[in-house]
Amino acid sequence: MEARLSELLPVKYFHTVFTLPAELNSLVMGNRKLLFKLLFDSASYCLLKLCNDPKWLGAMPSITAVLHTWGQQLSFHPHVHCIVSGGGVNKQNRWHEMKKSAKYGYLFPYDVMEPVYKGYFLEQLNKLIISGKVCLPQASDWKQLKDELYKQRWIVYAKQPMGSVSQVVEYLGRYAHKVAISNYRILEVSPTHVRFQYKDYKDGKRSKSMLLSLDEFVRRFEQHILPRGYVKMRHYGILGNFRRKQRINQILKQMQLPLHPPVVKIPFHLRCLEKYGTDVFLCPACKKGHLQLVRVVFPSSRGSPDIMPNNAFEDISC
Repeated sequence: MEARLSELLPVKYFHTVFTLPAELNSLVMGNRKLLFKLLFDSASYCLLKLCNDPKWLGAMPSITAVLHTWGQQLSFHPHVHCIVSGGGVNKQNRWHEMKKSAKYGYLFPYDVMEPVYKGYFLEQLNKLIISGKVCLPQASDWKQLKDELYKQRWIVYAKQPMGSVSQVVEYLGRYAHKVAISNYRILEVSPTHVRFQYKDYKDGKRSKSMLLSLDEFVRRFEQHILPRGYVKMRHYGILGNFRRKQRINQILKQMQLPLHPPVVKIPFHLRCLEKYGTDVFLCPACKKGHLQLVRVVFPSSRGSPDIMPNNAFEDISC
């Protein structure tokens, strides 16, 4: 969160969400790496295309996108949350405010965003299917499905401007490090069932509970485990990886604002002590002594554990 804070500018930020129709769920599930990437590419293409248009902004914005694959009931629902600056920079790194955001109360009108996003996604998906890189489910008629998808109105949700920069960072941290369901939503775990809480958005966001068998709960949960090494947060525009820090400092100079201080990495145990008053090394049994890492034990294919003798947990308290 602190690393992201050092990259944000003291400007207004908007929240947009790009979703996929449920008819594409099985196709995405069977081609997750390619189609998750296409979802990121389509959302960023839509935002960058409209921001670069002089009618709306004519400048390069700051975009951070986070992938989500779940709904409140743990159903498979791939979508991307984007935090977008309410302005951008020209080639001289001079800041330009969004021209019509004050009029509309959000970043861009839905009727402008939806056809750009949908058109790009389906055009690129069609190329992937024709080239054989994306495999269709058995007995699928792609031509018929494609025609139906073009006729549908895809959900592109544009929220009101967000508050302070710190609120943006907190929001990103919450969305970037959560998978499918938070612990507080799990109400009961029995030998056969799991009961959890969810919001029913079709019923005025009322809080309800759902009871699932263990097998069904695990089946729903495992849908949201991403491919190994997959990056779920990506940056575009001003926050693009190439010379990002240099670009942000140039913008701050043009704004006649102080540069961001360097990020100081604070060890996790000090952060927990500072934020929550919790000493993670305190012995959970006696609450007096402390734990010290002296050795790490890894699983071994030979049947006996491999031991790395210089750092693992040893209880020296009791």
